[in-house]
Amino acid sequence: MSSPPSSSAFSVICLLHAAIAIACGASMMFYMSDLYTLGHGVETAQKLLGSTPHDQLLIRTSDSFSGLLLFAIGFLLLMVSFVRDREFQSFFAKGCTLLHVFMGLWRCYFERRVEDLAWDWLRQTVGDVVLALSWVFFLVYSWREKYD
Repeated sequence: MSSPPSSSAFSVICLLHAAIAIACGASMMFYMSDLYTLGHGVETAQKLLGSTPHDQLLIRTSDSFSGLLLFAIGFLLLMVSFVRDREFQSFFAKGCTLLHVFMGLWRCYFERRVEDLAWDWLRQTVGDVVLALSWVFFLVYSWREKYD
């Protein structure tokens, strides 16, 4: 029994998410201080970058590894975009939706309590919801294709 043909919407969504992850990961690795300044302002960026040389080194190292992880996730998404098995696509989309929902919940419950980031959590949560909705739209689209 062969699986039904795969959806090109899955490839498009994966490629868009991969481009976002690769660009954000590369930016985090090499331009994090500039991103802090752009996103939070000069005063908050100085607080987020640490006050002692040791703290600054730890924060830069942490940001670089986080960026590297996001960069790797982007390449994983790039590779997954070429998978043609519809059942896997549905499973993967459900997992990504769940991941984005949990990330949004994390921001709502924990990140908003950090004083320097308190005003920023809502914007980032909206971004998580939008990314989750892209996968939900794919699931609805594939469900419609399956039952039409």
